[in-house]
Amino acid sequence: MSGYLTTHILDTAKGRPAEGVRIDLFRLEGDHRIHLKIMHSNSDGRTDAPILPEDKFQTGVYELIFNAGDYIIHSTGTDRSELFLDRVPIQFNMAKEAHYHVPLLLSPFGYSTYRGS
Repeated sequence: MSGYLTTHILDTAKGRPAEGVRIDLFRLEGDHRIHLKIMHSNSDGRTDAPILPEDKFQTGVYELIFNAGDYIIHSTGTDRSELFLDRVPIQFNMAKEAHYHVPLLLSPFGYSTYRGS
């Protein structure tokens, strides 16, 4: 089995998937951040394809940055100057070849994540 990376963004304040969130993927190597990809969440809060597919998978430390501010502004009518959350960074280690699923549970004033399946 080869490894791959997926995500899912749920708007916990509205009880529905968060559509249109920009997601940036970085690989961290020591002091270096290597930008690998930009994707956007679809109407189900997922990306249309794995963020890191099997043919690109490598073990190591990664960072997903969820650009949540624009989504929050659009879905709540919040003014940018009143945003609490804008960019949500999540750093994690993929230590073996497996399916890594990193969901984001998002609201205008907080978030959580976990290793999903």
